[in-house]
Amino acid sequence: MIVIKIGGSLQDVDPLLSDIARYPEPMVLVHGANRELNELSSRLGHPPRMVTSERGEVSRFTDSLSMDHFLMAYAGKTNKRMVERLRSQGVNAVGLTAMDGGIAVGRRKPDLRVSEGGKLKVLHGDHSGSIERIEPRLLTLLLEHGYLPVLTPPAISHEGVAINVDGDRLAMEVSAALSAGRLLIFADTPGFLRDPDDPASLVERIRGDEIDALFASARGRARVKLLAARQALQRGIGAVGLVDGRRERPLTDALEGAGTWISA
Repeated sequence: MIVIKIGGSLQDVDPLLSDIARYPEPMVLVHGANRELNELSSRLGHPPRMVTSERGEVSRFTDSLSMDHFLMAYAGKTNKRMVERLRSQGVNAVGLTAMDGGIAVGRRKPDLRVSEGGKLKVLHGDHSGSIERIEPRLLTLLLEHGYLPVLTPPAISHEGVAINVDGDRLAMEVSAALSAGRLLIFADTPGFLRDPDDPASLVERIRGDEIDALFASARGRARVKLLAARQALQRGIGAVGLVDGRRERPLTDALEGAGTWISA
């Protein structure tokens, strides 16, 4: 059993989906749609607003209109196109959001403290949050009957409101809830790079006790992926791959050792 996270930055996911269609082991796909959401929001006259938290973390401010666009990009076009491509190759794929069946339930944080222009501000009306509980029954039911779940944010809050949650964290939580053997996170990079501007600085193998040292020097999404990997290992996942989704056969190459593999 493996869980695959397909990053929203990947421009062409067809090679990866074709590789997945050839793979016999049960799996769950989790995907993002960040690039698609940015383009859609801009076309609709409500461009993305990226903000920096007090801790220096960059995130999307998701007001109610942004959440409408989020649902269009994630649960709509991106999810259903992936299902379409998989089913055209004989895969019995089912598209879901983490809201469906209460798969991922979390806490909404409507007030967001950010730093803008050197000043601290509080933004109200945010529709982001954090996952607190995974209910895997619907996923298990689908897997037991031969379906391939294709899962995407948003999750659902305790109050029944859609919330934007991190896709890597969602994939990690699903992996733990299903006792997956491996978690593979595909992105548009060769793996974890010591120098984000130098593809030759790829770190091929990382032990769990080395993550903290690398985390201190990581930047951007690399920090989020390392954090997800560390939490996955702590939750019993055997290995986490930070791997390149741009290859001709991305899944095959990853399972043969390409990219960065993190294990206890």
